[in-house]
Amino acid sequence: MDLRHNEQQSQYEAVIDGHVALSAYDLEEPDSIVFTHTEVPKELEGRGVGKELVRFALDDARRRKLTVVPQCAFVASFIKRNDEYQDLLRK
Repeated sequence: MDLRHNEQQSQYEAVIDGHVALSAYDLEEPDSIVFTHTEVPKELEGRGVGKELVRFALDDARRRKLTVVPQCAFVASFIKRNDEYQDLLRK
């Protein structure tokens, strides 16, 4: 799995066998990232791709010292199930 941050498209991507899963975001000044949508193609469903993609994106947000606003239900659910990311949530 190739995980990458596509800043030009404002999304994190996971690429497998030519298929792209993505987690889109908007940046809010000065230090917040709003995850708006996560999409995993049918060809990649059931393989944990979405979880790995969101983990990668949240780890990058932490590294960049950004607070997180999970408008995307998938990202919100992931954070709720993974306590180690609770501290990233914007208060």
